[in-house]
Amino acid sequence: MTARHLLRDVKLGIKTLLLHKLRSILTMLGVVFGVASVIAMLAVGEGASQDALTRIRKLGSNNLLLNSVKPVEEQNTGAARVRMVVYGLLYDDERRIRETYLQVNRVVPAKIVRKEGRLGQRSLELRVIGTTPDWFDLVPRPVLAGRVLGALDRERRSSVAVLTEYGARRLLAASNTVGQTLRLGNQAFEVVGIIQSEPGQGSAVQTPDQEVDAYIPLEIARARFGDTATKVSAGARERELVELHQIIIEARSTADVEPLAEALGAMLARWHPKKDVKLSVPLALLREAEATKRTFNIVLGSIAGISLLVGGIGIMNIMLASVTERTREIGIRRAIGAKRRQIVSQFLIETVVLSSLGGLIGTGLGLAVPALITAAAGMPTVVTPWSVALSLGISAGVGVVFGLYPAARAARLDPIVALRHD
Repeated sequence: MTARHLLRDVKLGIKTLLLHKLRSILTMLGVVFGVASVIAMLAVGEGASQDALTRIRKLGSNNLLLNSVKPVEEQNTGAARVRMVVYGLLYDDERRIRETYLQVNRVVPAKIVRKEGRLGQRSLELRVIGTTPDWFDLVPRPVLAGRVLGALDRERRSSVAVLTEYGARRLLAASNTVGQTLRLGNQAFEVVGIIQSEPGQGSAVQTPDQEVDAYIPLEIARARFGDTATKVSAGARERELVELHQIIIEARSTADVEPLAEALGAMLARWHPKKDVKLSVPLALLREAEATKRTFNIVLGSIAGISLLVGGIGIMNIMLASVTERTREIGIRRAIGAKRRQIVSQFLIETVVLSSLGGLIGTGLGLAVPALITAAAGMPTVVTPWSVALSLGISAGVGVVFGLYPAARAARLDPIVALRHD
């Protein structure tokens, strides 16, 4: 078939479809919504997956995290009005990890306490993290003003603090960001830097930092705030002794991460039989999330593909009805010399035009829906080129697959019988 003949048949197919505008539009709707649902559902799934993967990567593929957790048996306060609970990571754990394992490159301990931060008339509850300067290498965040903690701060035991952007905006307002005196509890600290906030809520993956963090040298945190915290609730008072709340361990290479995780698991089983320490391996989480992402996309694509299947069945149904309506037309064309392949071509072109036009409209709708979801709900959505190409390809394929049988049935009609049809 030459290009001229193909163009003629396409024009003829469009003209035939325009004779029944409402029927053609209703037939296309199945493909329109099918394509739109494929693109939109894959965009939502891709956005959620990429958000989780990004957060996991921020933890560092070479890093391992140890977190102190209160044992289940200690969470029942019982009838005691005053009691002491001891659990979690020890300073000896940090030293033991640093000196024992050759796969370890750096170890960053962290002590976390909640304190009210006050600057003038403004106050905000902050999560105060006592740590070392290496924290800012393993949990990198852009420095917006000033500097981060340095080695001299540890040596001189300087009372300095680094705020996150969120805390700085709430406390400092229009004041100068660096050089202000911030009170944490009843202790005074000089603000020496501001780093970018990292939202920690609304995600299945929790990063080590949060929006309301204030970083101070570990030695200062230990000296000023101690290792014991008191909690008062329902008339009872509970004291918790936790030396370290978190340890971030950097392996020398990605290949060392999993063997190191096994070694740390054995160490925790020996030194923490109460299971008061949780080990997290971002590399394992990353691999699991990538596998889940693939499965998620397949499931979503399959569900949305059902809509396209329904749309294809609708096209086949309408084209079969069209063959019945146009039996006499087919007989006349066959009588004046039209070949079977020309009849097949005519009906196939009509179905492909229907499905392709529906696919284009559905693509536009599918691109608009994720943008609306992001604007209205704040959910991250990502429209990938392959999902658009896949949807358009499937919509065109639906036209061919579901148009073959009606076209073949039209071509098999006996010309004499067709001419006698009323």
